[in-house]
Amino acid sequence: MAENSTAKSPATPWHERAAQLSIDGRAFINGQRVWACSEQQFDSHSPIDGRKLAAVARCDGADVDIAVAAARAAFEDGRWANLAPAKRKRILIRFADLLQQNSAELALLETLDMGKPIQYSQSVDVAGAANCIRWYGEAIDKVYGEIAPAPSHSLALITREAVGVVGAIVPWNYPMLMASWKIAPALAAGNSIVLKPSEKSPLTALRLAELALAAGVPPGVFNVLPGYGNEAGSALALHMDVDCIAFTGSTRVGKQIMQMAGQSNLKRAWTELGGKSANIVCADCPDLDAAVSAAIGSIYFNQGESCNAPSRLFVEESIRERFLEKALAMVPSFAPGDPLDEKTVMGAIVDDIQLRTVMGYIEQGKQAGARLLAGGEQVKKESGGYYVAPTLFDRVDSSMSIASEEIFGPVLSVLSFTDLQDAVKQANATPYGLHAAVWTSNLSKAIQTSRALRAGTVHVNQYDGDDITVPFGGYKQSGNGRDKSLHALDKYTELKTIWIQVK
Repeated sequence: MAENSTAKSPATPWHERAAQLSIDGRAFINGQRVWACSEQQFDSHSPIDGRKLAAVARCDGADVDIAVAAARAAFEDGRWANLAPAKRKRILIRFADLLQQNSAELALLETLDMGKPIQYSQSVDVAGAANCIRWYGEAIDKVYGEIAPAPSHSLALITREAVGVVGAIVPWNYPMLMASWKIAPALAAGNSIVLKPSEKSPLTALRLAELALAAGVPPGVFNVLPGYGNEAGSALALHMDVDCIAFTGSTRVGKQIMQMAGQSNLKRAWTELGGKSANIVCADCPDLDAAVSAAIGSIYFNQGESCNAPSRLFVEESIRERFLEKALAMVPSFAPGDPLDEKTVMGAIVDDIQLRTVMGYIEQGKQAGARLLAGGEQVKKESGGYYVAPTLFDRVDSSMSIASEEIFGPVLSVLSFTDLQDAVKQANATPYGLHAAVWTSNLSKAIQTSRALRAGTVHVNQYDGDDITVPFGGYKQSGNGRDKSLHALDKYTELKTIWIQVK
């Protein structure tokens, strides 16, 4: 049950809904809500104001064993995998419909659990998750096998089959959206799933499982285990009966996941990891106002808690002062506000641990000699929540930790350049390779720079304008495999060759 707390800001209809919200923190295994075998629990607190939201099941290896067994049984008897593609399609579309029908509840859970503004929980997280599930549902009966060239006495078929039991571990920054990026293509391909959400934001994942069951996804096909990474997450990655593990999170943990996959049953391991994305603005940028708006809006969106946030901003020296003047004029509009107010554009940091991490990097930036032009402080302390002012550093160089390490907070580092090739070299001088961007009116320069940047996605004269139709993932230590688009199906299917002798 949600616990009431005295709002520190004027009440909104969302505050009233939050006060009446009933939250079930039990795990979801084989179509039923259950507590952990150990009966252990942990409390979920809201970063908005510190209120306790719910007691949540603290699952561990014993619960993983039960959930994996349920998922395996569901896969082997074909209750989902063997359904006609058109039927699986109808069920996933119904699942997406139910997300939209319950959008207010899901958005409220997401905002309360991880602190993002309610307007974005509705328009980005719930809408994006529903769209993702619908898109893969629609794709089910539109993906064909192949017939290979073969002699006249043979027929060579190349088909895709479900991997089997998929383990998915998702982060706290976009809990519902990241879950949908895993479960939608995995379900579309006919797999069974055991999902472990972050212990910092488990609530919407649990609700998703209930809605999937209501839509017609059979019991055992979609299971959700809340718990800690070193207890439930590692047990899932090490499990000998999990065929594939899909992880989104930090590069440090991603490396551990791949090691666990290798030391167990050599399960397929797919990772979407950290980033330190470079945003390069040339003097011939076609629209400086648009470049400023994208740079500021993208780094402060979701409180900077995005793996693809353009946290390194390279601005050509001849336009740097103009750019900064325009940027600083925008920063106050991103001041943190009450996440349950629909006018708020920047909310709370997910918890006190992440708050300390962000503030630590800000202090490192100051000590290293970067020029702090905005923010740099914790705000709204009286709320009981975790809020950081939008922060902007100028005169940053690539040796500083704020320019080389993923902060996961509302901190923008501005570096200047006079030579584009040098800017690209600096942009690539990172272990990461998730996203990048270049702003220029010169088409040749745009194409050459896009090719030179070592990143999974390169934006030209925009940032974050892509959608579900294109793959998402990175080079180097930003991970392997791709989420989104039809390419995501590659992770959750096996290719099978069937060679038939024809007499």
